[in-house]
Amino acid sequence: MKCLSYADFFSNFANKTRLNIIMALKEKPLSVTEIGNHIKEEQSKVSHNLKKLSACHIIIAEQKGKNRIYSLNKETVMPILQLIEEHIKNNCKKCDKHETKKHIP
Repeated sequence: MKCLSYADFFSNFANKTRLNIIMALKEKPLSVTEIGNHIKEEQSKVSHNLKKLSACHIIIAEQKGKNRIYSLNKETVMPILQLIEEHIKNNCKKCDKHETKKHIP
């Protein structure tokens, strides 16, 4: 699977498991086992989703001994995440309040 379009790229952020992986890697580089433990998913599911994230170069893998250590693409993805955080901070306050009220039982 190659990342050939906006849809391919953004589908990684729309998928809950892949987004959880992205957010875990935002904190620090991790092995597949560490990612699985962090997001509470099976290693096989994590590995499958890492493959899709790698195809779009959202993450980068580095071999360290017997482990592959995954990190976010610092050149492109980290700036995108920073822009998204800034956007949320400045523009999504109304959305956040609306969603909070909507989900309160």
